[in-house]
Amino acid sequence: MSPVDYTPGYTVPGLTPKDGGRVIGLLRLRLHALNDLALTLKHIHWNVVGPHFIAVHEMLDPQAAAVREMADATAERISTLGGEPQGTPGALVAERTWADYSIGRADAIAHLGALDLVYTGIIEDHRHVASETSSADPVTEDLVIEQLRSLEKFQWFVRAHLETNSGSLTTAAATAEKQAAASAPARKSAAKKATGSRADSSKRTGKKTTTAKRAR
Repeated sequence: MSPVDYTPGYTVPGLTPKDGGRVIGLLRLRLHALNDLALTLKHIHWNVVGPHFIAVHEMLDPQAAAVREMADATAERISTLGGEPQGTPGALVAERTWADYSIGRADAIAHLGALDLVYTGIIEDHRHVASETSSADPVTEDLVIEQLRSLEKFQWFVRAHLETNSGSLTTAAATAEKQAAASAPARKSAAKKATGSRADSSKRTGKKTTTAKRAR
């Protein structure tokens, strides 16, 4: 399939229509990515459960609002360059290069493990666009860099929940959202605590505790 030509009929002074079209093409996918991220953040906001629910639930709303503003600024830059921003769900799904977010109702920390990978993809692609536009259109580069400041800060908030005392990420080896969710620390620590509690209870009472008996 030949690449789509986004060359506008006119663009901003000092930029050729050809270069303007190249920048529009780069920003078009960034717009889709930001719209997708805003929806994903709300999806997680609605579907977190567990002991960290309220902290994560309330942390994500300001992030979603900020990302919506980034999407608006990106769309307006596309229009300023003479392009046509596409904000419809159909265009997003048809043109995006990534799969839908794969986690539904889940522990809050598990969601953050998956969200960390989402932010990594967004940030890497934003950095690529910043590099690609640095020479031809420093105004767009500045816009993308400003967004990166917030996106990287939001990822820091997420990673703080996944970091060990030694400064490593519990999900560092994960390459897929479900794998990252399963690697998140809450599940491991909760299971360990539950095992320890059963052992302590058995010691105190002098009785054996079995899963089958509790289930009945």
